[in-house]
Amino acid sequence: MAQVHAPHVVVLTSPGVGHVAPVVELATRLAALHGVTSTIVTYTNLSSPASSPALASLPPGISTAALPEVPLDDLPGGAHIVTRIITVVQRTLPHLRSLLCSLLGSPACGVTAFLADMLCPAALAVARELGVPHYVFYTSSLMSLATLLYTPELARTTTCECRDLPGPVVLPGCLPLHGADLVDPVQERTDPVYGLLVDMGLDYLHSDGFIVNTFDALEHETLEAFKELSDKGVYAPAYAVGPFVRSFSDEAAKHRCMPWLDEQPDGSVLYVCFGSGGTLSTLQTAELAAGLEASGQRFLWVVRFPNDKDSSASYFGGKTTDHGDADDPLSYLPEGFAERTRPVGLVVPEWAPQVEILGHRAVGGFLTHCGWNSALETMAAGVPALAWPLFAEQRMNAVKLASEHVGLALRVSARREDGLVSREEVAAAVRELMVGEKGAVARERARELRAEARKALVPGGPAHQALAAVVDMWKCAAPSPEAAVAAGGGL
Repeated sequence: MAQVHAPHVVVLTSPGVGHVAPVVELATRLAALHGVTSTIVTYTNLSSPASSPALASLPPGISTAALPEVPLDDLPGGAHIVTRIITVVQRTLPHLRSLLCSLLGSPACGVTAFLADMLCPAALAVARELGVPHYVFYTSSLMSLATLLYTPELARTTTCECRDLPGPVVLPGCLPLHGADLVDPVQERTDPVYGLLVDMGLDYLHSDGFIVNTFDALEHETLEAFKELSDKGVYAPAYAVGPFVRSFSDEAAKHRCMPWLDEQPDGSVLYVCFGSGGTLSTLQTAELAAGLEASGQRFLWVVRFPNDKDSSASYFGGKTTDHGDADDPLSYLPEGFAERTRPVGLVVPEWAPQVEILGHRAVGGFLTHCGWNSALETMAAGVPALAWPLFAEQRMNAVKLASEHVGLALRVSARREDGLVSREEVAAAVRELMVGEKGAVARERARELRAEARKALVPGGPAHQALAAVVDMWKCAAPSPEAAVAAGGGL
């Protein structure tokens, strides 16, 4: 029987704003351009309060569902963030299967395709069992996907820690990467997360395709090399459908930092933010403050509570500090800092409207942790960056942004013995980005990338064509509701 309902996709997103936000943008684009409805599936475990705004005002045709909470009491208190996420993914698979069966049996809904977030490829097995086309929505760069696909081979052929690899890892179409620049979870073989990442690399092989938040001008060589491998049947094909960047919000534009920016000269302000999850130590917070003050440059700094043990401590939201009962992260700044820098600087606690800030005429640089969403947002705004990676694949992103091919970013240098970025290094790097010759080169390259990002998104552009090709495949492959229910064993 021919399909009678509109195409409907189920998108499973892992926790964290950096994953939920691009999923919402993908679902919005599918609805607006292709009439595809979506159900965004989240986890009750590990949910961040900061994730709710992205899901609070969805356009028609996009609904949400949350998988029930599962116990995590058996995990050690210091378990890696990715260990916690993947454990939740694995333990909720029976609940996911029940949800998909319910949707498959709905004549008003059905399931045209299932998309798993980059941290959830274990869920592909459920969709495959039910006969549903199953894809990975990869919310970072294609280069990082290539390295994760290579992780099982790396584990099989080496015995040392990644940081001790004798030479760089060179993959087709990718920049050479030192072992220390590979994703954070593979840096310690003895940590349980290492084996989970190897398994994740194998789970990716069961995907029907990779929908990647990138664009051709940014990763052309990687896309070409990946196509050659997919044509040979090594990997499923990859589709560059990005960049996904949130649209300006009238509500966000009312934030108190915006009138302050209105008063600053064009291109004069350094925006400082370490993403939704990045956290500095108490000492590093003080060194950053001293460096910003010594640089003499204007700045807007989003300050979060420090944490001396975990650079991703704010990933799941909430207070991250273990230093007493202070309820204001600004209280951890050096005494008198805010007052002394008031003529040129503004510090705001916890959150600021990043897309609106980067798009403001006064902003001329971005000190960033190099999360992929932030990387794409600074490209879309045409703002050069100062790269300060903290965790996950951020070191790899920093390598890419500072590479000769991309040329968008300069990098800070941390001390080898303790990883601290000194106040002197902060001051010098900030001045170079904002008023130095290298910063001027990065600024020109940022403008070029902004133009390329806009080209990718125009009607008929590469991103539109790639997403249309995926939707066409879904429509052709979609089973009838009756056949899908039969494949799932009935309801």
